Amino acid sequence: MIIKSLDLENFRNYRSLHVDFDQKTNIFYGDNAQGKTNILEAVYLGGTTKSHKGSKDRDMISFSQEESHIRMLVQKGNLTRRIDMHLKKNKTKGIAVDGIPIKKAAELFGIVNLVFFSPEDLNIIKNGPSERRRFMDLELCQLDKIYLHNLTSYNKIILQRNKLLKDIAFHPEWEETLDIWDMQLAGYGAKLIRRRKMFTRQLGELAGDIHAGLTGGKEQLDIAYEPNVSPDALFDQLKRDRQKDIRYKMTCTGPHRDDFCISVHGVDIRKYGSQGQQRTAALTLKLSEIELVRQLIKDTPVLLLDDVLSELDGSRQNYLLNSIHDIQTLITCTGLDEFINNRFSINRIFRVEEGIVTTEN
Repeated sequence: MIIKSLDLENFRNYRSLHVDFDQKTNIFYGDNAQGKTNILEAVYLGGTTKSHKGSKDRDMISFSQEESHIRMLVQKGNLTRRIDMHLKKNKTKGIAVDGIPIKKAAELFGIVNLVFFSPEDLNIIKNGPSERRRFMDLELCQLDKIYLHNLTSYNKIILQRNKLLKDIAFHPEWEETLDIWDMQLAGYGAKLIRRRKMFTRQLGELAGDIHAGLTGGKEQLDIAYEPNVSPDALFDQLKRDRQKDIRYKMTCTGPHRDDFCISVHGVDIRKYGSQGQQRTAALTLKLSEIELVRQLIKDTPVLLLDDVLSELDGSRQNYLLNSIHDIQTLITCTGLDEFINNRFSINRIFRVEEGIVTTEN
């Protein structure tokens, strides 16, 4: 699986851009704030409908413009697919695959599988549970369309239920209608919990060996899923917590409160790990994610590395670069020294300066 090309119109600081990618390593280098990350953001958006930053559509459209256009050509084997996406300031984005409009994001997922790795991801271990849930959800939504449907439905119900919880303060008689929302919430929530449990188990099986390689066999890493509630007990727990939910005007129980624990030799490094341990474990998670995607789709994902190498020491740089030699990678950096020093093969180099991209080889 590779991305052959990307075209942008009025996206961030790009009025118009066409880039042809090499099927292996593509380096985008230049000073900060020139537009390197915007290219990776556009690619990720084109494959998942979402910005890796969580940006809204209107914020990604060039200043003073009303629309933005992304076009991406993806090759899987001998088949080439075209993804077109229109971002609109005051309307829902429009998406077409091979010229045919699609109505649901689920129809786009699976055409290209992307793994995004940025310096912010190095903090996934020490940050709050929401970061780790987002890590699970972003990958599972690409791998599993049923999970995407269940997660979307669950989130809609949470919004409706929370609104009702606030309204009950003025309309106490509406409390009895919570049963309807609770049944739906428990149904979708249980499916999310079971799928997340499987995902963290699969990820953990890969992470052990990868982490041992990163640390020279000195550390044993384990991943354990920490559901807020068991899937079979979710409905009953919602009923038990009802008065608390009404008091707090929010849903306190469910997979939107899940987490997973990362431990080294039995020690929870979310709380007690050094910064070096936490960053190494974050790198392990990303490398495990790449390998899991490879196993599940029987193909290689496309890797987007946003200025990560400057955050890693030499040994971790080497391990990362050696792990991705056989997959298409789009890398941003401020200079080429890391690759020259590591004697890493670079297939195509792009210079980025003030929204202008120049091919240098």
